[in-house]
Amino acid sequence: MGEGKQGGFVAGIDVGGTFTDLVLVEPRTRSVRLAKVPTTVENQSFGVIGALAAAEADLAALDLIVHGTTTTTNAVLERKLARTGLITTNGFRDVLELGRRTRPAPYGMTGVFCPIIPRDLRLEVPERMDASGAVLTPLDEGALREALAALIAADCESLVIHFLHSYANPAHELRAAEIAREVWPNANVTAGHELLAESREFERGVTAAVNASVQPLLTRYIDRLRGELERGGYANDLLIVNGNGGMVSSRFVGREAAKTVMSGPASGVMAAAYTGRRAGEPNLITYDMGGTSTDVSLIRDATPAVSSEIEVEYAMPIHLPMVDVRTVGAGGGSIARVTDAGLLEVGPESAGAMPGPICYGRGGQEPTISDANLLLGRLNPDTLFSVDNPVSMEDVAAIFERRIGGPLGLDAYEAAAAVIRIANARMAGATRMVSVSLGIDPRDFALFAFGGAGPLHAVAIARELGIPRVLIPGRPGITNALGCVVADLRYDFVRTLNQPVASVDMGAVHAILAEQQREGRALIDKESVETARIDTIRSADMQFVGQTHLLRVPLPDGAFDRETLQAAFERVYFDRFRVRLPEIRASLVNLNTSVIGVRSEIDLSVLIDADARAATLAEAQTGTRRAWYDTGWHDTPIYRRERLPADASFTGPAIIEQMDTTIVIDPGDRVSQDRDGNLIVEVSP
Repeated sequence: MGEGKQGGFVAGIDVGGTFTDLVLVEPRTRSVRLAKVPTTVENQSFGVIGALAAAEADLAALDLIVHGTTTTTNAVLERKLARTGLITTNGFRDVLELGRRTRPAPYGMTGVFCPIIPRDLRLEVPERMDASGAVLTPLDEGALREALAALIAADCESLVIHFLHSYANPAHELRAAEIAREVWPNANVTAGHELLAESREFERGVTAAVNASVQPLLTRYIDRLRGELERGGYANDLLIVNGNGGMVSSRFVGREAAKTVMSGPASGVMAAAYTGRRAGEPNLITYDMGGTSTDVSLIRDATPAVSSEIEVEYAMPIHLPMVDVRTVGAGGGSIARVTDAGLLEVGPESAGAMPGPICYGRGGQEPTISDANLLLGRLNPDTLFSVDNPVSMEDVAAIFERRIGGPLGLDAYEAAAAVIRIANARMAGATRMVSVSLGIDPRDFALFAFGGAGPLHAVAIARELGIPRVLIPGRPGITNALGCVVADLRYDFVRTLNQPVASVDMGAVHAILAEQQREGRALIDKESVETARIDTIRSADMQFVGQTHLLRVPLPDGAFDRETLQAAFERVYFDRFRVRLPEIRASLVNLNTSVIGVRSEIDLSVLIDADARAATLAEAQTGTRRAWYDTGWHDTPIYRRERLPADASFTGPAIIEQMDTTIVIDPGDRVSQDRDGNLIVEVSP
């Protein structure tokens, strides 16, 4: 361990839409503390401090705090962005608006699209590079200074400099950024090539625009949080989880703020990969159901799928390496309603944290998935978390009968069952998107269920998709916070070549990969976190000449020739499309290197106190409750998760309750437990 490296008492904190979760781990003493507090939407840092207080954390004794944030995610989705100006090449101010030949809706010619930066704040200056990097028009520095003055006068808080073909030759962008930083009133200046040295000016421009527009928001939030932590006695580094599943110091995160847009979902996927590898389940489909949405991702060989082509919403591609997560608007707080056409819909509108589902007692009057689970006996009304004013089951049933049952000719309980079925169908559809649509057979994977509401629905969804096993971790409701604790340091690099494989300079290819690796190792060496080793993952983005879409092709660790490169691409193409096209030449578009500082192992069995386990299954049972399943109503045994014996094995129906979630086991499904305290559910046909 190097001088000043931190690796002892670690706190992982994840801010979700409804709750802020904390895991506090001391690997040397095997001590763990957990906390779950309501998210403070108006200022997320208050929720973070509240979670630390709930866990009775001594800030002065903490070696490291790792934080997954939704600050930038929410800002982008809600379009609550900083006022941002753009300076670009003459004739290209509308690139952000023209985009690609796509439409907001798949059918018809209508739809609304509003670019991140309005047209009056997108200014042009004379300059031009060609695709090879040669100067066609020198940069007009006088026009640049006039544009800067105009944007400052227009009260822009952030600036984007986005010149054509800057990936091939960044000289004009570098000079423009140098001049801008002399006069711009703050540090929020984004030069496109510094964030993404990749061709395709629309994607590169949108990525830079997203970065600039969230930069002030993230910086202010991090500054507030660091201030609160320092006042509490915390003296070490604060690390932020990036969308690629790695983490970076809060001292640097503001420069590339767009990389945090998928921070929250990424931390959960990293925890799933970590847990699955230890459990002998390297191939997983992750299923994270929270209060407002459900996130699904794919893990193969204990490695999450990472994509550089994430589109947060229509015409908002963020071309930075991020864990490939698909989201559907169905969470515990998703609202159920009957449309004017007489159809039952669930989501995407959510009751959120306030007023929340009816059963939270905060004034909610709209029926939600959580309320349906409560009515059907799947949730215990006496152990609901964070209830302000208890609401009677009769009141919840009356709302379901009035809002859902009446229009559909159902009673309250039939209406609640219909809501669960519709919600499961929506979530199963999202799960198919990351499996079947990618040529993956879900039967070859296990379903990793987490989030506060995930284990309520996981078994039913696995059965719908033919997935044979469900893996439920020790602390499903705080898995994202655990992901912060086990996350590695990670830096990703992209460099565009855009040349046919037949003529590309292989010497240059290996030089670029070596340079990326050196830069990544140097950045990890600057971090104040202990690492066990440094791994490198190399890949290429490739396509057949004349095609548009890219495929990610893994590259070998050592040297390779162009024949190996061509063969690797053809193999990936065949695996995806089941077609061989040997007569068409391949093109090497981008070279990618990920440098990962792997941290020391954490024993996940500490998440459940071994001293709390009962000697027999009967001692872990707290009672019996009548609950609804697809096969009807069943008298169901209720167990406490932390009381289950280490060798527990039983067959459903069963409901397993714990502080952070409730687990529903359908009739006929077989449950066992592994050495880390994960529940393995063998799903009956």
